Formats: sequence, structure tokens, C-alpha cells
Amino acid sequence: MEGMESGALNLALLITAVAPIIALMTYIYLNKKMELEPLSLIIRVFIVGCLLVFPIMFVQYGIEQEQYLTGTVWKPFLSAGFLEEFFKWFFFLFIVFKHENFDHHYDGIIYGVSLSLGFATVENIIYIFSNGIEIAFLRAVFPVSSHALFGLIMGYYMGKAKFRTDRKKWCIAFALVIPALLHGSYGYMVSLPAWLYSLLPFMVILWVVGFQLIKLANTHHLQG
Repeated sequence: MEGMESGALNLALLITAVAPIIALMTYIYLNKKMELEPLSLIIRVFIVGCLLVFPIMFVQYGIEQEQYLTGTVWKPFLSAGFLEEFFKWFFFLFIVFKHENFDHHYDGIIYGVSLSLGFATVENIIYIFSNGIEIAFLRAVFPVSSHALFGLIMGYYMGKAKFRTDRKKWCIAFALVIPALLHGSYGYMVSLPAWLYSLLPFMVILWVVGFQLIKLANTHHLQG
């Protein structure tokens, strides 16, 4: 009986951890105004995002053990913001960017969000299993959705780089720099005593920007 109860609890934790990821990915996927992307490729990109957690955690563990960046405001920008976004950006640029199915501007958003939500899935499962179902709502509202929005911004600029004829290198640079700075800002705000008061308006602005980028990417998509 105890084993069954434990199994049911673990299943409930897993569903709670994964549910917001599925909801966000479905929303982004279905917002494309023309033909939808192949699910097989989206799933592969998502799995890569899941796997990226482990080398990133290894590097972050090494930074912690060597006590680099201790006591500095730059820690969330470098250890989390730049490091995590760089791994995602690197994979996107050298694998996804060249793929034949990346053939419209909005596709960048789909693949960017898929990659980021893969990462967020593993991270969310670890946190919820470690800290309990009570934090699930806050995790969905803040870390999970922020990862999706960072990926959205990265994918938007990758889409611009793919299909515009000028300033490609600038767009590729923006695809890394802007999500890294936003991610670092998020991490810094979380470390503040009154984190909720700074993080709420930050997330609202991030969502407004995200909706606008979705609209712009779809407009370019239809015009292209």
C-alpha cells in the first residue's frame, strides 16, 4: 500500500512538473499561422534541451566548488544567464539553424522555445521532486515561463538572421546577448529580499514583448 501511495505521489509530482511545459509548447506551436512544423524535429530539439542540463550543471558545480564569482552581482549573469543561454544558442546556431525544416521566421520561435522548455523540464522535475508540489505554481509562473520567453526571444532573432539579407551577424549576436542579459537580470532579481516586487513587473513586460514578437514573426511569415 505504501509503495502504491509513493508511486501515485511521484506520478502526481511528475505531471505537475510537466503540465506547464506542455501548455506553453502547445500554445507556441499552434500560434503558427501557416503549415505546422514536424513534431519529430520539435521533439528531438526538446530532448537536446533536456540533455543540455547535465553539462551545464557540471560546469556550474565546478564554478561553485572553485568559488568563482562568490559574493558578486555578476554571478547570476555569468553562471546562469550567459552559461545556460550560450549552450542553447550554440546548439541552435550550428544544428537547428541549418536544418531544412527551418524555412520560415516563426520556426525560430518554435525551436527556440522547444529547446528552452526541454531544459526547463528537467530543471522543474528536479526542483519539484526535491521541494514538493507546493512550489509548482510559482515554478510555472516564473522559472518555466521565463525559460520559454528567453527561448522565444532567441528564436525570434535566429529567424531574423536566417531570412533577412543584411545584419545577419548582429541578429545572431542579439539571439545570445539579449536572452543572456534577461536571464541574468531574472536571476539577480530572485536573489533580492523583496524579489516578488521586482520580478512581477519584469515578467509582465517579458510576456508583452513575447506576444509582440510572436505577432511580428507571424507577419513576416505571411509576407514571406
